[in-house]
Amino acid sequence: MVLLSLTASHRELDLDALERLSTGSSSVGRVVVRTCGPVAGAVVISTCNRFELYLDVDAPLSGDSVRHATRHVAELVADASGVTGDVAARSFTVRTGPEVTEHLFAVASGLDAMVVGEREIAGQVKRSLAEAREQETTSKTLELLFQTASRTSKRVGTDTELGSAGRSVVALALDLAERELPPWDGTRAVLIGTGSYAGASVAALRARGCDDIRVYSQSGRAEIFAESHGVQPAASLVEALADADLVVSCSGARGRLPAARDEPEAEPERLADVVAGNFGGPTTLPRGLMGEDAPEASLGHVLDAAALVRARERAADRAGDEPEPRPLVILDLALHRDVDPRVADVEGVLLFDLATLKARAPAVAHDVVAQAQGIVDAAARRFEETRLGREADAAVVALLDEAEVRAVAEIAADVARLTDELAARDQPAPDESDVEAIARDVRRRVHAELHDKIVAIRARATAEARAAEAALVQGAEALTAEASAQRDAGPSQRR
Repeated sequence: MVLLSLTASHRELDLDALERLSTGSSSVGRVVVRTCGPVAGAVVISTCNRFELYLDVDAPLSGDSVRHATRHVAELVADASGVTGDVAARSFTVRTGPEVTEHLFAVASGLDAMVVGEREIAGQVKRSLAEAREQETTSKTLELLFQTASRTSKRVGTDTELGSAGRSVVALALDLAERELPPWDGTRAVLIGTGSYAGASVAALRARGCDDIRVYSQSGRAEIFAESHGVQPAASLVEALADADLVVSCSGARGRLPAARDEPEAEPERLADVVAGNFGGPTTLPRGLMGEDAPEASLGHVLDAAALVRARERAADRAGDEPEPRPLVILDLALHRDVDPRVADVEGVLLFDLATLKARAPAVAHDVVAQAQGIVDAAARRFEETRLGREADAAVVALLDEAEVRAVAEIAADVARLTDELAARDQPAPDESDVEAIARDVRRRVHAELHDKIVAIRARATAEARAAEAALVQGAEALTAEASAQRDAGPSQRR
């Protein structure tokens, strides 16, 4: 078994490129497992700032085969996301063997996040494994890898200051919004979406003293979410916006079909039908997507500029004699941009998106990061030692099976010989205790002879695995370097 991962994140790509790449990501794991024979398992992590595919490959790989495997997976990702195969291949950083383990543990612990120390990623890693289980794409190795990553994340959270700092994309976004808002106890907030970031936003808003929170959802889940979180559902987004000071949008519902609202794993082909004009025209979704009185929404945005202008007009009417309505701060935390960027041009509106947050993310003290990294490195080493040991165990088990066959034969021969000797002296045949004594002696001798062989097998298996993984790392590094060079090159220099 070989671990292989393909990563595209905010560190390598701008968020626009990452957004295009991760479109249709929910189906990629299934497709890879079903169409790639050597792939025994796949887990996909798709968040607001990363798209990663972890593979368990049941085949020997060389540097060249890593290149071919990566290219094949890139083509599958390209088919699901609508980008070209070349773009997908250039976008990935490829890791193999121990590098996969080290990277995932760092990701789960918040060390590779847009906001270093972000704790929400730990939950996203858990959900990624749960989704892979539902899709039946996991393997024993990936199960153990992801479960160990979660345990490592918990230790970083409890044993370092990184875990107690409460750092997250949501917290950073609210920090940036705070200076433009009324006091929190007088702020009226609207959430768009009912996923994990919406839940984290409710908790973060309440911690700051904001209790006037409403939630809107295209999928019709607003009332369920509102009841479970103690907030108010909003039937019309335009109405809610007209009376809001702050909007936190984190639905990631860009481009979804109304008919698929309750189906989080809507197939990309259905979305392609919309783009092709088979549902409401080539560039629009049906009226009502953003509330009964919203204008037709442009495909791809939960909140467009026209709807916001209408909401601001209502806010101005309600303001009456006041010189202008209260300003509106919008936080777009969805990778697939819930909010049309042109919203920033509407008077009285301030828009913060993920690109803004990435540029303003604060640094973390070096010693705190080093302590967390030490925990991650130690956990990764232990996992790899265990994994290599398990791979050697297969050879050891085969040797033990062979030894048992030999022992059984020797026991039978010794019992027969003793039986003949006793018969020659007219004595009774060996009883059960005699046979057990012979069996113990034979097995003790056979297993003693195996000790040196087992030690040699483990050492050889470990050395061969490490040598193979070193070759894989070289191949992955060459592939990543090639992709990086193509990303850095101008369009005219790319092949």
